[in-house]
Amino acid sequence: MNSPRASLQTKILNVQLFIQQHLDEPLALERLAEIADYSPCHFHRLFRGQVGESADDYVRRLRLERAALSLRYRRQTVLEIALDAGYGSHEAFTRAFARLFGVTPSEYQSLKHPPDAIKEQLMNAVEYTATNVRIETQPARRMAFLRVVGPYNHATLGPGFGRIYHWAMQNNAFGSQTQGIGVYHDDPEVTDGSKQRADVGITVSNDFQVASGDEVQLQTVPGGTCAVLRHQGHYDTLGTAYRWLYSVWLPESGREPAKAPPYELYVHDCNTLPPEEWLTDICIPLVE
Repeated sequence: MNSPRASLQTKILNVQLFIQQHLDEPLALERLAEIADYSPCHFHRLFRGQVGESADDYVRRLRLERAALSLRYRRQTVLEIALDAGYGSHEAFTRAFARLFGVTPSEYQSLKHPPDAIKEQLMNAVEYTATNVRIETQPARRMAFLRVVGPYNHATLGPGFGRIYHWAMQNNAFGSQTQGIGVYHDDPEVTDGSKQRADVGITVSNDFQVASGDEVQLQTVPGGTCAVLRHQGHYDTLGTAYRWLYSVWLPESGREPAKAPPYELYVHDCNTLPPEEWLTDICIPLVE
């Protein structure tokens, strides 16, 4: 039997997944409460207790953080990005953005990310060139996962992967085509470390099911065109590879990132090799 706490966590996670999949739609408190099967007042208290911020604040922050990424990487005007974020005017968007980031959207868009000096250091820190990036059509992947919230490092994510692998062994979820997979919803240069969302898991067949109320949930990582970079080394060195991809390769490629989050495919079991031999495919979804 599932504990009441596990059931509550599952319901709130389902709401969070719904939010990230429908961020462009109206997300009234009543609609979210209905998904969780609570009254609006009760849901408001439970969501804040589980997530650390109200549902309204959570939705607002995700929209503004996505807007920051659009300002940096996508070829849209400030007004277009404001409308995408659910604001009816440039002025309202500017006020909300400035409260969160301390600068106006136009100022943020004009900043160099990263500055030239850091970009030069970054280029010297990696051995990658454009030839290391593969443009591939990735299939959609069904994954069983746990949500981990915290800084993107091995200390935070490793226990989550340990739990999902233990669960997979207990539930006969491993198959001949199983891969480790992690979906990373936030940019560490935009989102505070304490709020960074990662879904850590394994791929499963399309007909795989989990028990009702299980803390492990299912989602589908969409297929499509991706930039794929194979990284070798400890997982804590992946951050430099990401910064190179987004700050060096992406502007020079002329490609534009899609709104879907990046994800990682783990080529082998890290327990079988030393960290310097760990291989990870970083997949950045691209606009077609």
